[in-house]
Amino acid sequence: MPTEADTCRTYVLPKLYAADWTDEQIKEQRTFTDGRVLVQGRNAKRGKQKRVDYLLHTRRDYAIAVVEAKAEYLSPAQGLQQAIDYALLLDLPFAYSTNGKGIVEHDRLTGQERELEQFPTPTELTNRYRAHRGLAPEVEDRLVIPYHLGDRIPRYYQTIAIQRASEAILRGDRRLLLTLATGTGKTEIAFQIAWKLWQARWNLSGTHRRPRILFLADRNILVDDPKDKAFAPFGDARHKIEGGLVNTSRDIYFATYQALAEDEARPGLYRQYSPEFFDLIIVDEAHRGSANEESSWRDILEYFSPATQLGMTATPLREDTRDTYAYYGRPIYEYSLAQGIQDGFLAPYQVRRVVTDVDAVGWRPAPGQRDHYGREIPDGEYGTRDFEATLSMLDRTETVARHLVAYLKATDIMAKTIVFCHDQAHALDMRNALAKLLPEQMREHPDYVARVVADEGDIGKGHLTNFQDVEKESPVILTSSKLLSTGVDAPMVKNVVLFRVVGTMAEFKQIIGRGTRVREDYGKLFFTILDYTGTATQKFADPDFDGPPISTTVTVLGDDGTTQQEITEEPHQSDEPAQEQRYPEGTEGDWQGPRKFVIRSGVQVQVLHETVQELDAHGRQLRTVEFTSYAAEQVRSLYVTADDFRHHWADARERQTIINALEERGVALEHLEQVMGQEDSDPFDLLCHLAFGAPLLTRRQRAEAARRTQKDRYATYSPMARTILDQLLDQYAEHGINELDGGAEIFKVLPATRHMNLREIGQAFNGLQQLKQVVSELPRLIYA
Repeated sequence: MPTEADTCRTYVLPKLYAADWTDEQIKEQRTFTDGRVLVQGRNAKRGKQKRVDYLLHTRRDYAIAVVEAKAEYLSPAQGLQQAIDYALLLDLPFAYSTNGKGIVEHDRLTGQERELEQFPTPTELTNRYRAHRGLAPEVEDRLVIPYHLGDRIPRYYQTIAIQRASEAILRGDRRLLLTLATGTGKTEIAFQIAWKLWQARWNLSGTHRRPRILFLADRNILVDDPKDKAFAPFGDARHKIEGGLVNTSRDIYFATYQALAEDEARPGLYRQYSPEFFDLIIVDEAHRGSANEESSWRDILEYFSPATQLGMTATPLREDTRDTYAYYGRPIYEYSLAQGIQDGFLAPYQVRRVVTDVDAVGWRPAPGQRDHYGREIPDGEYGTRDFEATLSMLDRTETVARHLVAYLKATDIMAKTIVFCHDQAHALDMRNALAKLLPEQMREHPDYVARVVADEGDIGKGHLTNFQDVEKESPVILTSSKLLSTGVDAPMVKNVVLFRVVGTMAEFKQIIGRGTRVREDYGKLFFTILDYTGTATQKFADPDFDGPPISTTVTVLGDDGTTQQEITEEPHQSDEPAQEQRYPEGTEGDWQGPRKFVIRSGVQVQVLHETVQELDAHGRQLRTVEFTSYAAEQVRSLYVTADDFRHHWADARERQTIINALEERGVALEHLEQVMGQEDSDPFDLLCHLAFGAPLLTRRQRAEAARRTQKDRYATYSPMARTILDQLLDQYAEHGINELDGGAEIFKVLPATRHMNLREIGQAFNGLQQLKQVVSELPRLIYA
């Protein structure tokens, strides 16, 4: 029977060639996602990638249509819905489905569908698309200028963002916004937009000069990194504005708001440039205050109002980013954290919530109790929001450090980890506590634990640079406060530790983004968030959060630190109002100590319990049921009855299809065996027991039952044949059903047949055909 591949080879390509499409314009079997990362315990594997049969380009890097091909015996429209789905995802105007003989077109520009005998030509599609958008030919020519590739081919969503932004700029729009999750490559998008416009010699004056572009951010690290890396192809056209110096001879400028803004010591440097000097201003992390009407940085954007301004942010519209969206307008493109995880470009994550007793029930000072500096601590109950803001408690920091070290030793002691602390002093306490607990690691790597904060200056920057380098083992753990919460590309981060309360959703998503980079070539496919404040649990329950974690398990620890029981619980959501902060009296004036109470010893703090949360198999919401219950749901979603499930499982090919379907839903059989503690049972029995309440048998019990069943059926076979059958069942009982799926290889390990060839074995069963039939029937006997 003709297959889909036959259709492509025999019919589709010749028809495309007949319509004047060239090999350079036809991209065959093009994969455009990496496949979602499926996490089970500490292991991970890739799910199915999305792939189009044909992607049609009118120019290099400029796709216009998708073609899905189906087998000749199917309807020409069989693949149309799939083609439309892919066209929507790839933002393409035309979708085609064909069985090789008939063609069906879906035009997204008009919504119309029609049957065709031949494919439209590249010129025809180009003219239809051009007419719909109403772009002048010179604008269209600039829009299709190729990207700067090298070894960096934009992903499909980056291509959409680049094209939409470039088109809007060329069309004359003045304020634009792109909203893409942290870790999706916004800097690469900004570079490609700038490169297109620079190569096209677009500018607002209409002359033939190259445009002057300003890349603006609020931190040096957010400016220096793009200038030195992503924008390196611009060469000498780059210039960083700093030190109060003005340079007007370059094309690509980089600056922080602080370098341009007015302050007490100097007038605003930005006024040394004319308002019309820049053609385009790209604002990185646009949500961080520049669009706020009351921000002093807003003056810079308003001064350069003649320029086209492109804002880039990772934070969707919500109350704390309303000013950003009011200023730039509705995003011209959005790509969420959840979509990035679903496509496999971003790493999924587990969340471990760890609660100490003082965080769970609060802490109250004894009457007249004084802090480390002799100041009396005001009476009242101090909770998580007070710790390190109003009250610094070293015992709490050391308890969390001990728990974190134990976790790292149990998982991967060399896993790159960032610990977010309340402030620089807290980061120092945490760094010192961790270093004391890890003497062997500190002896081998003196920078194993390092503090990266503003006070550390160039030393901290050096530690950060080494931490970001995938080839360098150390530093392994960085402690920080807010310096690393945004704009730091550290692809090997496997643990994000929250040891401070995170206020806004924007900041929370930035922090989560420190771990979402995937480095499959270095074994980094997912990461873990260790939350010692409850911040993560509360934020994931927020309806505005768009990329929650994978299932929920709670580990309750006894006083000696051992596991007492494992239970499940709903995500903790606190509706307690934030406690008013209580600052020490006399912290103003000549007081040189910290503006919070400090307790260095005398408080016993211990871990009460630990919660593990993960994304569900669809990557959309928290799972709060036991893994076994979830597995049962997935089996029942595939088969209504146990008999139906048994019938399909007994066939080797269908069994593999079932296993693949369960893994796509987040159920790995090996992990299920570990969770249930039933490694000697057949996966079928585990699943059937959970889903349909069937008795839980071991493989040996199934083998014995099969022996009793086949005793009469195979009585006519020779003694040697019955011995071989017995040994086949022994292999199944010892190693599982996969042993019987390997074909003739199984006979090389049986005692009775290891020195026989296949023909000799067949003679014991009255021929090879009879042997093949008996072996193929054996699984049905086992699962009878």
